Amino acid sequence: MTASEPARLEARVKGNVHGVGYRYFVISNAMRLGLTGWVSNEQDGSVRCVAEGPREDLEMLLVALREGPAMAIIEDVREDWLPYTGRWASFEIRSSGHRGD
Repeated sequence: MTASEPARLEARVKGNVHGVGYRYFVISNAMRLGLTGWVSNEQDGSVRCVAEGPREDLEMLLVALREGPAMAIIEDVREDWLPYTGRWASFEIRSSGHRGD
């Protein structure tokens, strides 16, 4: 896979990531990179992000996920790389009670 080929990144971020603007930080970065997908707060206190686009842009998003906004404390970021699906037309924030894709 080349850096410009589309891919799918699924990431789960653990730490102090609720109530600090983390989802808005993610959506801002994803939109700036032209990615599609979604981000949500999870009931276990983590944030889940599913994004699609060129692998090189997804890697830049992953760097941002590991840094987070100023008030966040990132303890762990788990990443999974999957095939591109083309499922979304934009990037959005989903509610905590969503059922995935």
